[in-house]
Amino acid sequence: MSKPFLVNVTEEIVNGLVKFLLYGTEYQTFCHCDYCEKEIAADVLNQLPSYYVSTAEARDQAFRKLKSPENIEMINKQIILSIHAVGKKPDHKKMSNLSN
Repeated sequence: MSKPFLVNVTEEIVNGLVKFLLYGTEYQTFCHCDYCEKEIAADVLNQLPSYYVSTAEARDQAFRKLKSPENIEMINKQIILSIHAVGKKPDHKKMSNLSN
C-alpha cells in the first residue's frame, strides 16, 4: 500500500489543460511567463469545485471521472475566459517581468 497524500485532482487537470491551451496556436500572442500561467490556473480553480483525494487509487478514479468530455469542455471554456482576463490585467507586464 502506498503512503497517503493529499492532492486536488481538479488542479492537476487544470494545470495540464492551461499549458496545453496556452501553448497552442490560438494563444501564441499571449504571455507565457510563469506568473501569467499561474494566474490563469488560479483564476480557473477559483471558479471550479475542488476534488481532493488521499490515495493513488482514488486519484485515478477521480481523474477518470473528471476527464469526461463534458467536464473538459467546461474547464476549457473557463481557461479561455481566464487567459483573456489575465492578459488584460493592468499590472500584467509589470508582474510578468518579476517572474522572469
